[in-house]
Amino acid sequence: MLVNGTPYRTVWQDRESGAIRVIDQRKLPFVFEIETLRTVDAVAEAIRDMHVRGAGCIGATAAYGMALAAAEAGGAGDFDRAVAESAERLIATRPTAVNLRWAVDRQLAAMAACGRVSEKLAAAEATAQAIADEDAEWCRQIGRHGLEIVRRIADTKPAGEAVNILTHCNAGWLAFVDHGSATSPIYAAREAGIPVHVWVDETRPRNQGARLTAWELGQQGIPHTVIADNTGGHLMQRGRVDLVITGTDRTSRAGDVANKIGTYLKALAARDNGVPFH
Repeated sequence: MLVNGTPYRTVWQDRESGAIRVIDQRKLPFVFEIETLRTVDAVAEAIRDMHVRGAGCIGATAAYGMALAAAEAGGAGDFDRAVAESAERLIATRPTAVNLRWAVDRQLAAMAACGRVSEKLAAAEATAQAIADEDAEWCRQIGRHGLEIVRRIADTKPAGEAVNILTHCNAGWLAFVDHGSATSPIYAAREAGIPVHVWVDETRPRNQGARLTAWELGQQGIPHTVIADNTGGHLMQRGRVDLVITGTDRTSRAGDVANKIGTYLKALAARDNGVPFH
């Protein structure tokens, strides 16, 4: 997505140096800073201390971290053991982050399938890039499907009137590699010429809505209003919310979801007021 008109991902690998570049999200919205991570320990610190956060972003960062771990282990006497130790360090940074363990395990499997160390190094780098690219594409597809929901609502409104969307926390592109999950349909609607306005929950205690989602939307030129966490129900009651879109930290096979504290109240308010909730 765009930052000051320039397209960025949240995490990527510098092709010349091999270092990992990430947006330091601790400093947003006041300072936009790219951090360079040159070692697996630096990647672990970035994940643990929330320089990066969000499921997809953490997973991709860990995948790139495993590529650095492989490079560091290239000269070790026991390559596999060194890589396994790095994997454990990364997993320990955020034990509840499903994408992190998934990405690390995928990297271990990719390297285990190779014989020579040179092949393992190449596999680790290719797998990291694949994980990042897949995350961005999955989010783009969420936007494509979600666009139709927004479009159907827009078709019921007077021409030129914005679709009012409420979102909670940050399930935007900063939480993934690009596009985001909950925000992807919003960006897709904007690109399709559908006027939208977003109610952004501040989302305490870390204010990820006020700090991150609002910043994202502003960078894309999307009209938005930051609101206190308890305002959403009042707005729905007054007919000022057409759609609620949130992320999901965990989703069960039965369709149940767990998400940031406060999401449940939004779901209850949406149901009580007949507002679509996705």
